[in-house]
Amino acid sequence: MTLLSWPGRAFISFLLALAVVLPLAVVSAEPAAAAAHWTVTGPSSRSPVTAELTLEAGTLKLSAARQGRTVLAPAPLGLRTERADLSRDLRVLGQSQRIVAERYTMTTGKRHDRAVRARETRFRLAAGDARFELLVRVSDDGVAYRYLLPDEGGTVVTGEASAYRLAPDATAWLLPYNPQYENQRVETTAAGAASGEYGHPSLFRSGTDFALLTESDVDGSYSGSRLVHEAGSPDYTVKLADERVTTSRTPWRTAIIGDLATVTESTLVDDLATPSKIADTSWIRPGKSAWSWLSEHQSPRDFERQKVYVDFAARNGWPYVLVDEGWSEDWVPELTRYARARGVEVLLWFHWQTLDTPEKRAEILPKVKAWGVKGVKVDFMESDTQARYQWYDAILADTAALELMINFHGSTIPHGLARTWPHLMTMEAIHGQEQLPQPANNPVHPFTRNVVGSMDFTPVALEVGPRTSSVGHEVALPVLYESGWQHFADKPEAYDRHPNALRFLDQVPTTWDETRYLSGYPGDEAALARRAGDRWFVGAITAGPARTVTTPLAFLGAGEWLVETVRDVPGSVDVRRESRVVRSSDSLSYAVPANGGFAAMACRAEPGRTTCDQPIQQVPSTSLTISPADAGDREPGSSFEISAEFRLESDRVVRDVVLAPRVPSGWSLAGEPVRAAEFRPGQVLSGKWTVTAGAGTGKHEVPIAADFLDPSLDWPEVHVAEAVEVFVPPPVPSDGALVSDLPFVSAANGWGPVERNRSVNDQAAGDGNPLRIGGVTYEKGLGTHAPSEVTVYLGRGCQEFTALAGLDDETTEPGSAVFEVLGDGAPLAATPVLRGGDAALAVRADVRGVRMLTLRTTDGGDGKNHDHTDWAVPRLTCLR
Repeated sequence: MTLLSWPGRAFISFLLALAVVLPLAVVSAEPAAAAAHWTVTGPSSRSPVTAELTLEAGTLKLSAARQGRTVLAPAPLGLRTERADLSRDLRVLGQSQRIVAERYTMTTGKRHDRAVRARETRFRLAAGDARFELLVRVSDDGVAYRYLLPDEGGTVVTGEASAYRLAPDATAWLLPYNPQYENQRVETTAAGAASGEYGHPSLFRSGTDFALLTESDVDGSYSGSRLVHEAGSPDYTVKLADERVTTSRTPWRTAIIGDLATVTESTLVDDLATPSKIADTSWIRPGKSAWSWLSEHQSPRDFERQKVYVDFAARNGWPYVLVDEGWSEDWVPELTRYARARGVEVLLWFHWQTLDTPEKRAEILPKVKAWGVKGVKVDFMESDTQARYQWYDAILADTAALELMINFHGSTIPHGLARTWPHLMTMEAIHGQEQLPQPANNPVHPFTRNVVGSMDFTPVALEVGPRTSSVGHEVALPVLYESGWQHFADKPEAYDRHPNALRFLDQVPTTWDETRYLSGYPGDEAALARRAGDRWFVGAITAGPARTVTTPLAFLGAGEWLVETVRDVPGSVDVRRESRVVRSSDSLSYAVPANGGFAAMACRAEPGRTTCDQPIQQVPSTSLTISPADAGDREPGSSFEISAEFRLESDRVVRDVVLAPRVPSGWSLAGEPVRAAEFRPGQVLSGKWTVTAGAGTGKHEVPIAADFLDPSLDWPEVHVAEAVEVFVPPPVPSDGALVSDLPFVSAANGWGPVERNRSVNDQAAGDGNPLRIGGVTYEKGLGTHAPSEVTVYLGRGCQEFTALAGLDDETTEPGSAVFEVLGDGAPLAATPVLRGGDAALAVRADVRGVRMLTLRTTDGGDGKNHDHTDWAVPRLTCLR
């Protein structure tokens, strides 16, 4: 049977205007004994996509067609649960239909404003006494279905019968599955692919029709999945990451269907997702980021080098700098103040195990928020299990509550999460620049992985990596590859050596109002146009031999347009910048080298207009002086005075200036903020306050900040701060004290946290093993990983330090390290290079007169891998 005919266009327009979801009809069940067919059409009489369900001999199958051509042949549906097999002996008890008409906006993605139009049919099904429901939704760009289970407490699902059947000779671009989705794609055929597991999204082509298979609205209520295939078969079956999942609903099994333009431009994955859980998104700011880890791995440990990246970002109007693995909380607050005064915000990297529990998140996330950090990059999740998805749900909620943006690296693919949680700026799940890839897969990503959501490829490697793609190719990538945060891969000096490339990067946005497919084919070429405001950007790349690439300009409106192109020219290190006036009937056509490409920017041609560039926004120059810079040692309950003077050194007028300190929790402050409604160049704002130290030993900071608005900026809030340093001393150690029992003044580690009385092992706190060096086990000590530093307070009350130093026996390969002892920054003792398997070496240092003792390990000159360094029995001889 066929469902009732679709309403007229006027009714559809009415529904879209109201953005409502209306039930339309309820149809009685077919007789159970007869084979039955149900056709679900798209949202209008002209919709190209249809889905058909067939129930025969108790088995339910789904197929999909485009313009009457079968794209997905009939393939099984159903679930297996702990109580019943819901894939066999099925009966349809009834069905109902509704129109889905919604509008929503995104903070990231290929299009800000979205309109959903779909027809959804709900089938009520039974297998014996067991009941469940199947939702089938058809839109102009695809078909999706999900299962609903009636048990409110959750049904235990042990697997799905869900599958897809392609034409055996359909071309396939498949991703051999691993849980971080970082393998390279392979081009094959649906039946000819090797037996194995393949990750979402998977792209197939049959004739003129494409199908991109993936899933949407996956969260902690279910498990992630992949596709299982046997060589010679055209079938791809859904396999869950867990053997058992307790749930009341499944994700949407999603097939984006259409020509290559339809698939590339589709927003179906987001359309199917749960609506936003964040009402106010005004604090969410996508943007470009300077990032040092790929071009110089050790630089995230270097405060001064990170300042160079901040200065570069500020000069070029990039709003972020990402400080990756290796940063230290000893200097991140200062770096954050330095950056924010220059209009740059800091993002910080975390291993997910550092934030894997509510307690860790409650401790760490508010702390980095207080430092002024605007977002976090969380890495190495590498799992599609329900437990890991529940962790995704939890950290997304926690960061949203603190107004911290987030990037998932080493992650699963996007499943519509950026609609549900708009502060999710991007996800990795790609064989990206960190893998130092050859460019062969680059023209595949716009048609596969990047279709389903923001992709943290970290593009534009001009001097780092294999350098087998041209500069024009690299500069086109931030147009082709959409990502709410675009972390550029190379160092400042590399970009400065390519000024035309840099000039284009300074202009290219990271979010878009519109995206258009122009030309290309997976693995060969890709060309897209994206619009931001009144400017269009074009990116085109190739893989393989030199050729001429032509892209139409039909996406431009009527009239004349100024187009500025950056492209490769023989004999030039940098790209060449050219401009000309065009119309929408014209095209861009350029000869490109092997693995080449070009990028372009277009704006309305107006009299006197010579460039589409917009001014680079920079914050006004200011100065903030504080006194004292260091308040020295202060006992709890003691008071001291601080003061500040703020000056505006630019020629701009700013508004709503507030100058005020912020004291640590448990401390008190006397004195009011100083304010100025309007602040002009040359004016001085000054204030004095009295601070009373609270409990809690160790280093503390009392930041004094001037916050103001600059109406000339798109993002007008500016924060300028300096901090008064205060130290609340702990008691001087007693004679015989072990360093592993003392409070740390500071601690930094090359991998994971410093461990007390255990080896460092992996990233999670407390996951270490008993300390063991050269076959001898030690009960007390510090487990570190080079390079590391641990500082404790001696208060000039101790005489000698002794320890046994060596690499822990858990070191899987012969690491190497040097152990150093420092007193107030001066070297006191050091070992030669020690290696894995060596016996522990005695270390002794005279610490008379030392206020701060630092235990340091370095990597021995061959990198930090496997350098698990132990300080066994680190004992102090003291005066009391």
